[in-house]
Amino acid sequence: MNAKRGFYNAIFGLLSQIIMIALGIIIPRLVIVNLGSESNGLLSSINQALVYLNLLEAGIGTATLQALYRPVAQKNHEDINHVMSATNLYYRKVGKYYFLAVCGLSAIFPFVVHSSLSPWIIVSVIMLSGLSQVTNFFFQGKYRILMQVEGKSYILTNLGTIVNAFSSIGKIILLLNGANIAVLQLMYFGFSVLQMIYITRYIRKNYQWLDLSVKPDYEAISQKNSVMVHQISGLIFENTDVLVLTVVCGLKTVSVYSMYVMLFGMVGTAISTINSSVSFAMGQAYNTDKKYFSKLYNIFETYNMSLTFSLYCVANIFILPFLRLYTKGVSDVQYVDHLLPYLFIMTYLLSNGRSAAQRVIEYAGHFKLTQNRSIIESAINICVSLVCVFKFGIYGVLFGTIAALFYRTNDMILYSSHKLLKRSAKNTYFKWILNFILFAVIMFVSNKLFDITMLNSYIMIIIYAAITGVVVVAAFFVMGSVIDKESYLYCRDFIVGKIKLKFDRQ
Repeated sequence: MNAKRGFYNAIFGLLSQIIMIALGIIIPRLVIVNLGSESNGLLSSINQALVYLNLLEAGIGTATLQALYRPVAQKNHEDINHVMSATNLYYRKVGKYYFLAVCGLSAIFPFVVHSSLSPWIIVSVIMLSGLSQVTNFFFQGKYRILMQVEGKSYILTNLGTIVNAFSSIGKIILLLNGANIAVLQLMYFGFSVLQMIYITRYIRKNYQWLDLSVKPDYEAISQKNSVMVHQISGLIFENTDVLVLTVVCGLKTVSVYSMYVMLFGMVGTAISTINSSVSFAMGQAYNTDKKYFSKLYNIFETYNMSLTFSLYCVANIFILPFLRLYTKGVSDVQYVDHLLPYLFIMTYLLSNGRSAAQRVIEYAGHFKLTQNRSIIESAINICVSLVCVFKFGIYGVLFGTIAALFYRTNDMILYSSHKLLKRSAKNTYFKWILNFILFAVIMFVSNKLFDITMLNSYIMIIIYAAITGVVVVAAFFVMGSVIDKESYLYCRDFIVGKIKLKFDRQ
């Protein structure tokens, strides 16, 4: 059953990404063309500011995930109820504080950001965007966590795909008819409410044993404060660039930054979707059978690197031809930059390539033991970004991100290998080195073979990217299989049906 759920999570997640990429690419261009780069940059800045308010969540979600792996694997409904009861009470308290914080942000933001847009438009966008998260804290957040641990992310994914598809189509229609960004956010909030209603009804129908009125087990999620430190560091790290650029360089530069983040981020989301499809099984295995988990970990590490490097390699080849077409006719700021893709790619390779090490730290619940390392990562990012942004602009904030990621990725690899898996990190570094070498070789060859000026239509880009993607993905996965033959043999035997995953037999 778990293998089946993992398959559903991956397949429906990828289908969702294909649909969302198609719709997601259309909307930012319509915003830029119809409302200007300043409106696009404003949306990015507001979204990043609201992300900081998620600090009020205080690590409850991640702590609950870690606390639920064992009772869910053991089907212990009593313990699940106690954990969920505590989570519910915390989330309701957070929802109240979050609403007040959104009101405060909406009052302050128009005076902090210099914009030609109406202050009432800015206030309306912040309030409507924030209310979507308020409903999440009050009604559906706790249920989403339980469904993720049980491997039912594909249900949430399918629901999210439907909601996002209809809201995206609605945004397109509104933009073509001259609506402002406040109206767009109002429509999105309406769909968020419908999504909340569906999830609540699904839980009541399929989890009749769930009882949130039982005595809350606060001890089970006692690490939420340590998780919060990680989240604070993570949010600072992930959102420093946009906030620094907003203050120092202006909203048009933020729009350029957000365009690259949007395109490369789609690749990252696809990778994350595939990784998350098996995360619940790995989390359960870590808490029940360490030896078996070690086998799953090796497979995940090897092929996560192959997937990460191959997809970002293809994205790096075709992003500039795509951007040249995508921003055609936009003259208020220059979006095409030959250095930016390489800087962004480096950040995403370091961030996504370390997923295996990061997950084992989370499964082990070593939040408190590693919180200082997370703080150092954020400090490096802030310091380097602030020093470099005045001289190098958008490049400077990316220098800060790369410096911080280089430190923390190495730290995670060494910590997970030595402290948790009790083994040398040499094999992991060997995989990194070979993937970087293959990445460099493919980029060198593609620069010789491709004349990007001939890619003058979306159809041409899609055809070339599809062909290139097949070749590049195959190359990375073949190399991964060669350097980790044991993982390859296990996956091969599973695919042909010679073995079954252990968690399927439980």
